[in-house]
Amino acid sequence: MNFNERDTDRIIEMAWEDRTPFDAIEFQFGLSEKEVITLMRKELKPSSFRRWRRRVTGRNTKHKKLRRNKGLRFKSSRQKHISGNKIT
Repeated sequence: MNFNERDTDRIIEMAWEDRTPFDAIEFQFGLSEKEVITLMRKELKPSSFRRWRRRVTGRNTKHKKLRRNKGLRFKSSRQKHISGNKIT
């Protein structure tokens, strides 16, 4: 798990986001949920890590298998329209 600072920041940002499943992080960066937890433990302060773990544990939006609407995705009305599937 040797990521540059930009990638590490993006992984942490995605992990904190409610609607970004761990599957998306795995697809983009190749990290399993367990590896994301390890990275978060290493990069965050202990209190921040505990807060994050309480927040994501059992959250159905973070776990694709627990989602009720598997085909539907949330998109803010303020989000720009992006043509194609571009991963930065």
